[in-house]
Amino acid sequence: MLEAIGVKNFHDLIKDIPEEIRLKADLKIPPAMSELEVVKHLSALADKNVSTQDAVSFLGAGAYDHFIPSAVGALLSRSEFYTAYTPYQAEVSQGTLQAIYEYQTMICRLTGMDISNASLYDAGSGLAEAALMSAVHTGRRKIVAVHPIHPLYLQVVRTYVHGQGFEIVEIPAKDGAADVDAVKKNVDESAAAVMVQQPSFFGTLSDVFALAEIARSKKALFVVGVNPISLGLLVPPGEYGADVVIGEGQPLGIPQSFGGPFLGIFAVREELIRRLPGRLAGITVDAEGNRGFVLTLQTREQQIRREKATSNICTNEGLMMLASTIYMSLMGKQGIREVAEQSSAKAHYLAEQIGKIPGFKLKYREPFFNEFLVSTPVPAEKIIDAGVGKKILAGLDVGRLIPDEDGLLIAVTEKRTRDELDGFVEFLKSFKNG
Repeated sequence: MLEAIGVKNFHDLIKDIPEEIRLKADLKIPPAMSELEVVKHLSALADKNVSTQDAVSFLGAGAYDHFIPSAVGALLSRSEFYTAYTPYQAEVSQGTLQAIYEYQTMICRLTGMDISNASLYDAGSGLAEAALMSAVHTGRRKIVAVHPIHPLYLQVVRTYVHGQGFEIVEIPAKDGAADVDAVKKNVDESAAAVMVQQPSFFGTLSDVFALAEIARSKKALFVVGVNPISLGLLVPPGEYGADVVIGEGQPLGIPQSFGGPFLGIFAVREELIRRLPGRLAGITVDAEGNRGFVLTLQTREQQIRREKATSNICTNEGLMMLASTIYMSLMGKQGIREVAEQSSAKAHYLAEQIGKIPGFKLKYREPFFNEFLVSTPVPAEKIIDAGVGKKILAGLDVGRLIPDEDGLLIAVTEKRTRDELDGFVEFLKSFKNG
């Protein structure tokens, strides 16, 4: 095989993989096992995980421990949904297309936007697709990223645009939120997009109305990343001038699942419909006047010449999209509002109690939704490690993702009880003397 490929040995085959990231450790693969032994071994490994079923979770940063009604899993596990494949002969799959259409409709109502696609992979791919779309639409290559933006989302953007001549200008945060004055100085006629998260990676809320005006004045697209649950309380992006809304759909009825699969929300105003990446389901009537669903404006690379494709996103997270559709249908407008209100109220109660502990304080005093950053008297990592033993997932050490930042990022959802919140405060008090 090596001779046919034209290389001398296996190491020549992988020479393009940097030496420092190649696996060199002995994998220590054990001898063959029977099925019974394999099941026991895998179960033992799985038991090493700490899940939100076993522990009280204050983890956030894009993945949240919300309550998921039992009906979501029950409907999702039906064979016609669970085993359905990508609808290449789309119109045969009327049930799938109807679910997509319903999903799109609810996302538009939630975000205040005109058009939603059938979903992308996650919020990171959504932000990256927004960068590409902005460049194509404006003919520009400058992306203004307004911090605090999730660093992993921004890394996906860098990966997508690598080698395409993009310039990514990052505007540092001011007091934990967007620095409007700095944005104004850095957005000019060369900017394709102004990108912001609301709530931000730190959970703070920024003056998005002012940012929208800055983007509009220079004819750059205004791209807003959202937590969809927050829109039960906050003004939807469509009302303050967003051109593109992206977001992580995981809070809408999708388990955290140790990191995925998740769901990428992507919605735009109508003018951008022909730039939209991914799938779009529409509604029509057949020759006999019966309602039918179709995939429309199909500009994915599988269905059009590559140079005319809007994106190389070849699929949508169909099962996750369906989970979110069922969740939103069950919760309704008032249900999502209640989840948002409880999450926010409980987060503010917890933040107030933590602020009373000597050595602890809110790092930023900007308004926030359900997530906040805390300065701690000991390294955040020490608190997190100690919490695992007490079945508390204490939050995220932001220093792991942002080297020049420190603190414990804490998220609160409607699932947290008063006893759990007070118990977490008592746990944190054990670190007050460092």
